[in-house]
Formats: sequence, structure tokens, C-alpha cells
Amino acid sequence: MKLNCKALFSVALLLIASVSYSSTPKIEFTEYTLDNGLHVILNEDNTTPNVVVNIMYHVGAKNEHPERTGFAHFFEHLMFEGTKHIERGEFSEIVEMAGGSLNAFTSFDVTNYFILLPSNQLELGLWMESERMLHPVIDSIGIATQKDVVTEEMKQTRDNRPYGRLLTETIYRAFTEHAYKTDVLGADPHIRNATDEDIKAFHDMFYVPNNAVLVITGDIDIDETRQKVEKYFGDIPRGGDNFRRPEKDAEPRRTVEVRDTVYDNIQIPAVVQAYMIPAQGTPDFYAVEMLGAVLSQGQSSRLHRRLVDQEEKALNVSSFPLGLEHPGINITFALTNMDTDPNDLEKAINEEMERVRTEMITEDELQKVKNQFESRMVNSNTTIARRATNLANYHLLYGDASLINTEIDRYMEVTREDIKRVANEYFREDNRVVLYWLPKGES
Repeated sequence: MKLNCKALFSVALLLIASVSYSSTPKIEFTEYTLDNGLHVILNEDNTTPNVVVNIMYHVGAKNEHPERTGFAHFFEHLMFEGTKHIERGEFSEIVEMAGGSLNAFTSFDVTNYFILLPSNQLELGLWMESERMLHPVIDSIGIATQKDVVTEEMKQTRDNRPYGRLLTETIYRAFTEHAYKTDVLGADPHIRNATDEDIKAFHDMFYVPNNAVLVITGDIDIDETRQKVEKYFGDIPRGGDNFRRPEKDAEPRRTVEVRDTVYDNIQIPAVVQAYMIPAQGTPDFYAVEMLGAVLSQGQSSRLHRRLVDQEEKALNVSSFPLGLEHPGINITFALTNMDTDPNDLEKAINEEMERVRTEMITEDELQKVKNQFESRMVNSNTTIARRATNLANYHLLYGDASLINTEIDRYMEVTREDIKRVANEYFREDNRVVLYWLPKGES
């Protein structure tokens, strides 16, 4: 009897993946909601003597007024200025003196703050985050200081950086109605011209208990921690419920391709394609994300193998979804190789896109990307800091924190037929934006 080594190898990979996933311990957690609307998630992990106090607010760039963009990111900085009982500039210093660290980030959908501390400093972390929620200092001095900080960040990380405006220019053309059409950093004049009253009104609308989730992970005792959470957060007044939120289907279905050229202070031209895709957490999103991995994740991926290795038309290429709470975009970005015409590079990309629309990917390709996603999902929860952020994100944006244990199943359920179907549904010519990113002065 002749053995099919390729088939045996595929079966072996599938068995290894199944064993690996089934042997991963489930993350146990307790969740409840305080009377003021603050949702609380507690995860006990006594393997290290550390604790993370993580608070995520359901506010990002999409919640801003179109003439006052960048406010969510502005508050990411402003909330470190100080509170009624923490002097200006001392917030970070107190955490570091206690042997901890802290950070924050802002996205289109959320703003997240976390403090990592030795577990015997849990109350310090709870007090500091409750102070930041109840008693932040929002005055003209802090506002003026952070206006300088964030507008300088705009220059350094976006406006004066090669390809720095790639996302900004792409989403501006991809979205015509939805608030996603402005980037997270916002516009310099919107920040510069904002009044203190504008900024305070934004804070009062969004930075309230009933618009947040508090996650505590690490070396804690659940019952004791519940008492401490009630002590520090229970008496914070509930905010209003009239949050500025765009409609999920605010962006109309695209029916015509958009093409444009952006000139930048660069030397290497690039080709950008942005396809409109469904929101994260929807069944089709998982298939879209896996399609992106088939196309560009790793040196054996389709786009990399053809464009970089075989035909040497691109220096590098990537295709990935911008996973958002509402329908978003999948971006394909390729840097041209020396003497390659961007038109030739785009033609080759389009041919590979046509292949996934007309032919199913192979069983080996499907199993490879499933292994990649399984590894990513397991590794994403290895630290208490990342676990805290994931729990908060699953609760706020998916409405189900238990997905931290089960979301991998959604990836594993994706079939070759699903990937071919979403390629035809979303990766259509009339559903995309195409940008040529060219050096200034080049036609």
C-alpha cells in the first residue's frame, strides 16, 4: 500500500493543534456590575506576586464630534495630569515608587488604562484609578500642557513621518459617513482650538462608571477584592446614558471603486488597497482575518511568495483587517522593489485576489493558518496584563467576556468554503479604495 505522506502530515498537524488547544487551561473569572453601572471582572492567578488594575472606557475616535476630533486620545494623556488628591505630575511617580508600571492606549473604539503593581499594592492601584475616575484635575494648565504634547505627537508619528499618514489618508477615502473617517490622533486645529468647556463636556459624557469595565487580574483573593472594589468605586456617581455613538450601519455599502494618488516625502512607492469588511466578532470577520493570513502571513504566504520571492516586484507585502466594533476595512500594503512600476505590482496583487475568489485555498493552507491563530490566541493570554485587556475588550466590544476561552473555536470552525465566500463578498473591485503612494515630484 502506498502511503500519502502529505496527507499524513496534514492529519498530524491537525492532531497536534487539537491536543495543544484542549490542554490549555480555561481562564476562570468572576464578573458583576456595581449599582453605578461599573462592570467588574476579577481573575485570580497566584502564579506570580503581581496584580493588574485595568480600566477600559467605551470611548474612542468614533465617539468624537466631527469638528472636535482627537479628544479620546487627548484624554489618554490628560488623565495622567493628576487628581484632587494626586499632585500634578505625580501619578506615574507614585506607581513607579511602589515598584509598578503603567500605560494607556486609545483606539477607534476604546480607551484603556492599566497599572501593574506588586500584589500587596492592590489597594494603591484601586485608589488611583478611582481617583482618576472621580476626581481628575481638568484645568487650563493641564489642558495647555497636553495640547502641546499631543500635537507634537501628531507631527512625529504621523504628519512628518514617511508613510505616517497612510492610515489617515486611507480611512478618509474609505469612509464617507461613519465617524471612522477621522483617525485616532485627530486634527491639530481641533485640539488647538478646543475650549476648556469643550474638553470638560467630553469628559463628563464618557469617563463615567456606566461606560467602563474594571478588570483586576493576578495574585488576588476574589472575595477580598470585591470588598475593596466596592470601597473605592461603589460611591462614584453614575453618569448619564446619552453617549454619543454612531450607528453601526452608518456607512453605506460601497458600489464604486475609489482610486487616488498620495505624494509623500518618501523614496519607495507603495500600493495600498482597502476593502470594506464586517465588524469584528461577526462570523465573516473570522474568515476575512484568516484570508489575510493566507495572503500575507509568513514567507510561505501567497503574496509574499509570489511578489517578494518569485517575481521580486515588492520589498514586502501585508494584508490585514482593521478589526473594529463597527464594519471596518482590510488593508493590503506593498512596497515596490527597485524599478518596479506600481501598476505592475497592483496587477500581480489583483491576480492573487482573483485566485482566492475563484479557487478554494488548499487544506494545507487552511491548517497552517489555523495553527497560526491558535498559537496567537494562546500566547495572547500568557501575561496578566494582556489577559486583563482581553477580558475588558471582549466585554465592551463583544458583550461576552467568556470569549477569552471560546473565541478560538470560531477560528477553528472557518472552512475553505467560508474563505472563498468572503473573498467574493468583500474583496471586490467595487468595494475597495486603491491608493498609489508616490514620492513627491513623481508622476
